[in-house]
Amino acid sequence: MPIDNLQLAAQQIANFLNSVVKLGGLKLKYRISASAPPEGADPVLVASGAQIINVDLSGPDAPLLTQRGGELLRSLEHIALQILRLDLREQDLVSFDALNFKALRQQEIQLTADAAAERVRQSGTPYSFPPTNSRERRMLHLAFKSIEDVETASIGEGQERYLVVYPKGRTDLPAPIPMMPQRTGFGDRGGRRDDRGGRGDRGGRGPRRDDRPRRDGGYNR
Repeated sequence: MPIDNLQLAAQQIANFLNSVVKLGGLKLKYRISASAPPEGADPVLVASGAQIINVDLSGPDAPLLTQRGGELLRSLEHIALQILRLDLREQDLVSFDALNFKALRQQEIQLTADAAAERVRQSGTPYSFPPTNSRERRMLHLAFKSIEDVETASIGEGQERYLVVYPKGRTDLPAPIPMMPQRTGFGDRGGRRDDRGGRGDRGGRGPRRDDRPRRDGGYNR
């Protein structure tokens, strides 16, 4: 599962970003580095000892990447995964970020989880989130691990897979069907992956950054 040649993978991503910046006329810089898997990463990934390729984008046009829920940022990340020929189980091996978007998104997800849990407690009925990619579903599962009296599970397939919050011990209750997406999203390539939430299992250690590989580039190189 680990990327065999981090240096080669970093160069492939750098070549891709150079093309995007040049052809798009974008004022963007990038830095590519490696680190240990972040907290909440797939336990199999953590156990494999894999290194994560982190791509941090900055510059005057960086706000374009984070608009519409980070749609463009996720698109670039998705294309990079395709370039490296990584499959669904390996999507956490590459992480694109800009303007601390992912940390801010994690905070937003935690607030959303707290509100959904309170709703389920008060109503006694399940709550379904709209379909999203597998990475955000995993972030939601992790957000609910610290919340009492509820549990989560994922339902559906591919782009229509969504997370449901149940009262603790009541996964037998029927879950409401959320509004399905009208167009293809980014970051989830389908499949019958079981990402049922659970309590007691922990992800990897916090990020441990090093300098392998490390590349910098962008509009003012």
